[in-house]
Amino acid sequence: MSRKFFESPRSQQEVSRTPGIIAAGHEETAKAGAQVLAAGGNAFDAALAALCAACVAEPVLASLGGGGFLMARRADGRVCLYDFFSQTPGRRRAPADCDFFPLDVDFGDTTQEFHVGMGSIAVPGVVAGIAEIQRDLCRLPLTEITAPARHLARGGVELNAFQHDLATIVEPILRVSPACFALHASPSDPQALAEPGARLHNRDLADTLELLGREGALPFYDGELARRLAADCTERGGHLRLRDLQGYRVIRREPLIQDHRGARIHINPPPSLGGPLIRFALSLLDATEPAPPHHEAERIHRLAHAMRLTQDLRSNAPAQRADTPAPDQVAHYRALMREHAVFTRGTTQISCADAEGNLASLTTSNGEGCGYCLPGTGIVMNNMLGEEDINPHGFHRWPEDRRIGSMMSPTLVALPGGGWAVVGSSGSNRIRSAILQVLCNLIEGGMSVEAAVTAPRIHFEHDTLNLEPPVAEPDLERLAHHWPSIRPWRAKSLYFGGAHSVLLGADGRLTGAGDPRRSGAVRVVD
Repeated sequence: MSRKFFESPRSQQEVSRTPGIIAAGHEETAKAGAQVLAAGGNAFDAALAALCAACVAEPVLASLGGGGFLMARRADGRVCLYDFFSQTPGRRRAPADCDFFPLDVDFGDTTQEFHVGMGSIAVPGVVAGIAEIQRDLCRLPLTEITAPARHLARGGVELNAFQHDLATIVEPILRVSPACFALHASPSDPQALAEPGARLHNRDLADTLELLGREGALPFYDGELARRLAADCTERGGHLRLRDLQGYRVIRREPLIQDHRGARIHINPPPSLGGPLIRFALSLLDATEPAPPHHEAERIHRLAHAMRLTQDLRSNAPAQRADTPAPDQVAHYRALMREHAVFTRGTTQISCADAEGNLASLTTSNGEGCGYCLPGTGIVMNNMLGEEDINPHGFHRWPEDRRIGSMMSPTLVALPGGGWAVVGSSGSNRIRSAILQVLCNLIEGGMSVEAAVTAPRIHFEHDTLNLEPPVAEPDLERLAHHWPSIRPWRAKSLYFGGAHSVLLGADGRLTGAGDPRRSGAVRVVD
């Protein structure tokens, strides 16, 4: 389903303004999408404009050096998943020859180890994805789609508190190289991180976006930029070669379909890991009845048990069986769900809909960045080969020349009462639990999109049940009988993901919610 994309963007005629809505992880990201809608673009133009702007406004989470997915529904009803996630290189160097090392990141209530260095770079897909999606789905030329991000990169973006907190968390990674740190440094003190309110520029990235708008993907995969990246990897302990970049392709996939209590859900298919695991968890929840209203402990227990069984499948089954569990496995785990159901972890999400019925759920990630900035471009490269959750069998064991399985799962939902929801999340291993809970809130709880996104979340991992506040003390006591290790968090946290979501109602009404855990924002174009 893939095809070559190395052509320059076509010119297109102006079209009329399209009403629409976009939810994203930063006000400037959402604003860029809204500007393109107002200029006559559709939901897909807006999603790509927001993606480019996120690389400027959300630099810890998004980069042209990363990868991602778009779940796209055209106005005529066709749904397709665009996979532009990272690819493993075609040759694996010996571990002793790699620039690859661990660093600890402190989330406040927990820490997580990440691996960075040139040996953590996988083949990037974002630029290829932008070019391919623009060609297939968009109205506007790349020059217009990238314009808001170019303006933002040259004029500077004011650092908000959330982006400052993110930079503080990953500061050890940012300090791996002076070029990476300079993108986050204080204008008045180049040795210190910028404080909230500082205006940060990335003029190299503005020039790079201009190149993308003018020449498309070619320079990034078979031009001077590609040759520089490949040469640096060869000389400094990375795996990438020029042929890896030349051979990269965007892949179109049929989404997984899961029916759940009257809703039809379109989910990221294999080799994605997150999509099949969300589908599996939904099938487990189908084996039980939702908790009655106001039975919070029972609701949490039911969700947590589904998460635990899903994690068990992921941990104990071979990778291919975790992606596509056999019917006997599903039956076995559904039985376990019924027996125990009665109660006695650098990613950003962009969700967009327009009044014509085009829907775009786009999730992108740079990991945490590898500590290397491609010289002269303002692009920080990914560290996907150093992500523990997508390397469950250990580092330096990845199969060569293979699309990496991701937890990202942009999702579209045909709701029981009509209309559509555009859902997805950031948050490493918490992506699937965040999406699962938003889906349950919308479908089982009948919540508004704002309530579904802001409701407290849980996450089960490493035999520990993490709980966002508020949780009443009696409910904690009841849960403690079933969950020996419980971690009540002091406040809502970015740890639990960022599920920026929008709804296109059966009546055509557009509503949305930016997740406050990750400084989400919504923009509406009338």
